[in-house]
Amino acid sequence: MTLNDSLEQGADKAGFEDAEFVQIRYTDVPGRFLAKYIAIESGDYLRSGVGVDGSSVKGFAKIDESDLLLVPDRSTLRLAPVPDYKVATVIADVYEGFGRGRLVRDPRHVSQLMEERLAQEGLLCQAGPEVECFIFDDIAFVKSGPQILSEERAGKYSIRRKGGYDTPPFQDSLMALRFEVAEILKKNYLIKVTNMNHEVASSGQIEINFMHSTLTKAADSVQIFKDTVRTVAKRHNKIANFMPKPIFDESDPGGSESDNGSGMHASISLWSGTSNIFYDAGDDYAELSQTGRYFIGGVISHASSLAALVAPTVNSYHRMVPGFEAPVYAAWSRGNRSAVLRVPVNDRHNAKSKRIEFRAPDPSANPYLAFSAIVAAGLDGIRKKI
Repeated sequence: MTLNDSLEQGADKAGFEDAEFVQIRYTDVPGRFLAKYIAIESGDYLRSGVGVDGSSVKGFAKIDESDLLLVPDRSTLRLAPVPDYKVATVIADVYEGFGRGRLVRDPRHVSQLMEERLAQEGLLCQAGPEVECFIFDDIAFVKSGPQILSEERAGKYSIRRKGGYDTPPFQDSLMALRFEVAEILKKNYLIKVTNMNHEVASSGQIEINFMHSTLTKAADSVQIFKDTVRTVAKRHNKIANFMPKPIFDESDPGGSESDNGSGMHASISLWSGTSNIFYDAGDDYAELSQTGRYFIGGVISHASSLAALVAPTVNSYHRMVPGFEAPVYAAWSRGNRSAVLRVPVNDRHNAKSKRIEFRAPDPSANPYLAFSAIVAAGLDGIRKKI
């Protein structure tokens, strides 16, 4: 048995001929991107799936009903960036054991159900997440206040607090690391990177954006991105940190010892065929349609409930304080980064780029659940004309 034997007739088999193992990835309810490794010669697992103990996966199953099945989505089959070994990698959907259908608690199933609901209404959602994180030299947990363990704050060309945005190359110690991450995303996972930069915080904050895609694919990309950043950082003897607000002075949240946090802004647009239904060339304020306004109304009206999914940790709320470009107002605006919803207005008369940007999500969220919840709230706003 070879991996090629498991692929669909006519599928692109290039590069998989010598793979001996397959890495099967899936996501638990809190959002961890788990991995199981199977020898190719063990059986045709790409077709039949592989068993997993659901009671050992957070949020999946009780111990008395723990037999689940990981069924690979073969459209996600890629070559894993594992040095010295040829390993295939694939994202799986989770099923109940004994032929009982999909596991309703599988986060990927939630986003797929939302896509099906949209399709029933003749709509398609395009999602473009913007994931930020920190790359530290080391991490130490102290109670006295934040201590920055990053060469960017203590090196010869230090970056001042909140002064890291688009920093020049001589100060940017993470430029090569970002290029390495982007190359892996492109070559191994076919994820198109659109831009990458040093972010506002001074101590190694980065952002890498990738091309917008459907809900499930966008969430897949977030999981792959976070996993890749952590792997590359480890290779460089550094630590990737996706906490929303790792540099935070609890005694003075807005003071000089705190720095910008990391968000996972979600840019959303809805399409009917080739038409972006959020775009209205006749709107002078933001070229936003009434449907787009209803969508925004739904998201804002459900903002408190959405917080449980898009900002699920205590640290999430350390991020949401004034003075750090975080969302602190339950309102929408064009351009204003303090509002929880922003309509970008960088250019005009561009229907393809018209979108709403929900700024509350952060990297501690499960992207499958977060993106689906945002769209569900927006659709409720459209239905009720909020």
